[in-house]
Amino acid sequence: MKYTSSTTTVPDAPKVPRHVAIIMDGNGRWATKRFLPRVAGHVKGVEAVRDVVEACARRGIEYLTVFAFSSENWRRPEEEVSLLMRLFVTALEREVSKMHANNIRLKVVGDLTRFEPKLQEMIAAAERKTANNTRMTVTVCANYGGRWDIMQAIGKMVATHPGVTDFTEEQLAPHLSMAYAPEPDLFIRTGGEERISNFLLWQLAYTELYFTDTYWPDFTAERLDEAIASYQNRERRFGRTGDQLAEKTTT
Repeated sequence: MKYTSSTTTVPDAPKVPRHVAIIMDGNGRWATKRFLPRVAGHVKGVEAVRDVVEACARRGIEYLTVFAFSSENWRRPEEEVSLLMRLFVTALEREVSKMHANNIRLKVVGDLTRFEPKLQEMIAAAERKTANNTRMTVTVCANYGGRWDIMQAIGKMVATHPGVTDFTEEQLAPHLSMAYAPEPDLFIRTGGEERISNFLLWQLAYTELYFTDTYWPDFTAERLDEAIASYQNRERRFGRTGDQLAEKTTT
């Protein structure tokens, strides 16, 4: 199924967000605060991912997208990047079977060509194994950037429509890396920063934004509920007026 853009149609605004997107920030600072090496924060962060996946599934959230490694994260120290790659491999080895047993589909989006062949093969195998699962879709954005996503979609769109120079959103949308999912209802960023950092630039156009000082390793199911409660207090107008929403509610 392909989903349309929230700037061309008015989507549903469910009470429980259908799609939650998260920037999992603060692993390193969590470790530093405890006089631990940064690696300890990343390891603890993987455990937090597992807990949040389970919490989202219990709450009926259909899509969870997490920003695991951005295209800009290659600028980090080589040792830390190497560690993150090893953690990715370990997480795939440990978690995919559990996700499959719980009817959860795994998708990994981004420019995967920069990863080692072994990791690419593991990602492909995990996606194949969980492809028909229907309870929830967990997307891991790895070597991903929002601008990269838009540019690769433009390239595919142009190749699909040779000779055409005037395009529409509807022609571009199917080529975005997450065309299989509705646009996020709720975006969460942990760790105290208040920016979207090149994450899902196209898809976040009408998403409700939630920022918390909580470091990612400390982000629990209770913290998730706080974010959902904040979302539920928002008036999602999608360009309409509050009066129009009130009229719709009473009719």
